[in-house]
Amino acid sequence: MTDHTESVPSYDPEGDGDAGGIFGLPPNPDGAEAVIVPVPFDATTSYHAGTADAPRRIRDASIQVDMHDHRFGRADERGLHMEDEPEGVRELSERARLDVERLTGDDAEGMSEAEKAEAYARVNGASERMLAIVQGRVTVILEAGRLPVILGGDHSTALAGIRACAEHRGQLGVLQIDAHMDFREAYQGFTNSHASIMFNALQSLPAMSHVVQVGIRDCSSTERRVGEMDPRVRTYFDDDIADRLAEGERWRDLCREIVGYLPERVYITFDIDGLDPALCPTTGTPVPGGLSFQQASVLLHTLAESGKHVVGCDLVEVGPGRGDGDEFDANVGARVLYRLLGCALATR
Repeated sequence: MTDHTESVPSYDPEGDGDAGGIFGLPPNPDGAEAVIVPVPFDATTSYHAGTADAPRRIRDASIQVDMHDHRFGRADERGLHMEDEPEGVRELSERARLDVERLTGDDAEGMSEAEKAEAYARVNGASERMLAIVQGRVTVILEAGRLPVILGGDHSTALAGIRACAEHRGQLGVLQIDAHMDFREAYQGFTNSHASIMFNALQSLPAMSHVVQVGIRDCSSTERRVGEMDPRVRTYFDDDIADRLAEGERWRDLCREIVGYLPERVYITFDIDGLDPALCPTTGTPVPGGLSFQQASVLLHTLAESGKHVVGCDLVEVGPGRGDGDEFDANVGARVLYRLLGCALATR
């Protein structure tokens, strides 16, 4: 990721120029209140790969986003900055992805048990190394009193942000917008699978006091039991949301209920597949149903008005598009990112 700090042109927030940073803003490493960490890692993606390039694609698409947001106003005036890719993370993803494809593909039949064990160890080691690198970056942002934002990559990258915020800020709750519960233990044998992110968070972070999931519509029986047995978890299944709305409940009231289960300090993890897949058609694991863009926006707005404090957030699983020039997924991702930033900054 390049910040293009050389020969930065003048910036006009009402214009259509590109001053080199996220949303076409001038790079602002020293004065930004929100700092975005791009994480180009999607080694364990189990269906469609390609989310490793989402930070670059979203940055490119983001120059089309106008800075005045009707719900949250001018987040850019608070200072926004996107860092360079953490050194080595892309290479970790690419090398581990080769092992994942062997282990989950036809080549697995020809691998000895020793070869498989070595390949699993390499993948799991790469994931742990990625998490350590990203957690270090997020911790520096927190220590500077700024808002950390992870831009994945697959959902496994979010664990670094949740860990850092829990260690630095203490007890917090997680608002998870997602199609999946992500409560699978070591899915496909990979300890830090994208499908295991919330299981790992529950197991390793006692400071995570609440998990409120919204939009869930694809889960295993085991995942369902994990959610039912852990008192920290409150799940709003997509079918249940649809039924309640069909019975005449108002979405704003339901959002107030959802936000009411969260504690004072909140981390938002936003998997783009929590939205209707018409908005994210090439995400890694699309599922029919989900939130509309405006439903997600109202939920974020309700959180912003609640008096609770967002300590960190992420946006993950934005897909690669269907071919060269297809920027739709990235375009939606850029607008979700700007609203996510607006929500979080409004609570500070």
